[in-house]
Amino acid sequence: MKHKLQQMMIDILARCMDMTIATTRSDGSPQATVVSFVHEGLVLYFGCGAGSQKAMNISRDPRVSVAMTAPYENWLEIKGLSMAATATEVVLPSELTEIGRMMVQRFPQISAIQPSQAAPVKLFRVRPTIISVLD
Repeated sequence: MKHKLQQMMIDILARCMDMTIATTRSDGSPQATVVSFVHEGLVLYFGCGAGSQKAMNISRDPRVSVAMTAPYENWLEIKGLSMAATATEVVLPSELTEIGRMMVQRFPQISAIQPSQAAPVKLFRVRPTIISVLD
């Protein structure tokens, strides 16, 4: 049963292109932002501006919450995930290269961005600690 549930969660991830990630500001208030992501199994990866509020929040407190729903036409079809997780910056060059490859594969439009147009970006790994399934 555990394997079947894990596969259902991976299938939902494959159908979702964006997620809402909630971080904690320095004053303790929550900040929720929508980001595009890729995943490997149940581990998620996303990028954001190196100087963004989200990146600063994560560097101070790596605890995050994530929520997403796959596209649906009526409420009886809703499938989604909600997670408590830990986010950490990806720094190893080999991992950065692999995540970049996954992002270009899932979001080919990234290839159209010229390096001179690109702002500095940080990539983060999100490891779930608790996952709830909306099915």
